[in-house]
Amino acid sequence: MVRSLFQSATYFGLIACVTSDAALADDPRAANQAVVRNENATPQSVPSGEGWTSLFSGKDLAGWTQRNGWAVYRVDGDSILGATAADSPNSFLCSDKEYADFELRFEVNVDPALNSGVQIRSKSLPEKDKGRVHGPQVEIMKGPGQSGYIYGEATGRNWISPNQPSHEHMKNNEWNQFHVRVVGTRLQTWINGKLIEDITDPLSLLSGFVGLQVHGIGKNQGPFQVKWRKIEIRDLSKK
Repeated sequence: MVRSLFQSATYFGLIACVTSDAALADDPRAANQAVVRNENATPQSVPSGEGWTSLFSGKDLAGWTQRNGWAVYRVDGDSILGATAADSPNSFLCSDKEYADFELRFEVNVDPALNSGVQIRSKSLPEKDKGRVHGPQVEIMKGPGQSGYIYGEATGRNWISPNQPSHEHMKNNEWNQFHVRVVGTRLQTWINGKLIEDITDPLSLLSGFVGLQVHGIGKNQGPFQVKWRKIEIRDLSKK
């Protein structure tokens, strides 16, 4: 995220109909009025089913490409470890493959002093801010806090989630289970089996890569680290 750690901004809104990055550049605050929280919609519980594919071999980082900053990513046992680097901007380890409709599940253990996240349906384009990673991000931070809500990384939208009430479902210094479902314009997230977010967002891109973020830090901060393991995806585009 491009903000001070744990900064939040609240936007409310009802409905809109255009899906484009151009609309965001014109009026980011108005754009976020398109987002609707799907109250009392289904499914409320974590989806189940077969057809999962691992995104991490447990041996190397094949299938992933690092973009933007110079945080260090490496294999650490059965996990991918991301370690901060002084003065680095936000760093992202991005899947080489892009996805449209899918479910993503993973476990994460983040240093409570570090802000992190996982990009979904994101892009890195030479013509946009020299390849800066941009798109929806599932927030990861210490609890109690705003983990699981959706932030618009480098989109100019700030928070995509209409509001982000603090919760205690993220456990500090422990492995936490995240489940993400994106189908069409609907985005849902669960942490440790608890539904955190369920929104309709007609303005974000409908396909893109998955990205593991290590947030940038200053000269006199850190080092901090975040680990991800059991990273699996289920492609729903053909279902």
